Amino acid sequence: MKLIENQKLSGERALFRSKNLIIKDTLFFDGESPLKESKNIDLHNCTFDWKYPLWHCRNVKAENCTLTMTGRAGIWYTKNIDMKNCEIIAPKTFRRTKNITLENVNIPNAEETLWLCDGFFAKNIKAKGNYFGMNSKNIVMDNFELDGNYPFDGGKNIEIRNSVLISKDAFWNAENVTVYDSVIRGEYLGWNSKNLTFVNCTIESLQGLCCIENLKLVNCVLENTTLAFEYSTVDADVNSNIDSVFNPKGGVIRAKGIDKLIMEKDKIKPEKTKIIIK
Repeated sequence: MKLIENQKLSGERALFRSKNLIIKDTLFFDGESPLKESKNIDLHNCTFDWKYPLWHCRNVKAENCTLTMTGRAGIWYTKNIDMKNCEIIAPKTFRRTKNITLENVNIPNAEETLWLCDGFFAKNIKAKGNYFGMNSKNIVMDNFELDGNYPFDGGKNIEIRNSVLISKDAFWNAENVTVYDSVIRGEYLGWNSKNLTFVNCTIESLQGLCCIENLKLVNCVLENTTLAFEYSTVDADVNSNIDSVFNPKGGVIRAKGIDKLIMEKDKIKPEKTKIIIK
């Protein structure tokens, strides 16, 4: 492995198609696509100050690195990237990228981040921005803090643990999602999705959990949740009152109480849903 250290690199494609490099304490500035089409790259304490820094790369490791605000659209079409203790300030990072591993990473401007990716494994991540994770699949996250709307729209095969999502319209059009030991607060949770499971979660949602095929709640609390379960097939074990339930399509709902139950016979078949007050 060749070492590049304490450099200031500028110009378009400064290290184009490089391979087998260790790059330390280096600033990439004033030039797009500095490492485009590179492979087997280890980055330490580096800063990317211009756009498209890691496009079409293979086998990248980055530790204590920063993508500044102008390093936007930073990691597209790349395969196998591992980032630890990094700051991704730029928006639109990760697009059509495969096998991403993040640990202790902050993404304060996560607009349109992680789109159309396959294989995302993350721990201790903070993100703020809308449309996180659109149309991505095979995602495993632990200790994820999100402040932003419309996450994981169209996502598939998602597992999230020990997380907090302050978000409306989370998990729309999604498939095969399981969330454990987490808090989700927002509106219109999970619409038009299939195989959604929430275990030991606290959920707050206006007109949430609707139009879902195979919705499962295990030991969950629903706070300030109104008009829930419309046209959903549901197996719900809720350890709280539910403010209101509206036209579930079928299944079982167990709760400590339901303040308002609306079952419109011209729209659904009420007998297909069993209500159990614990």
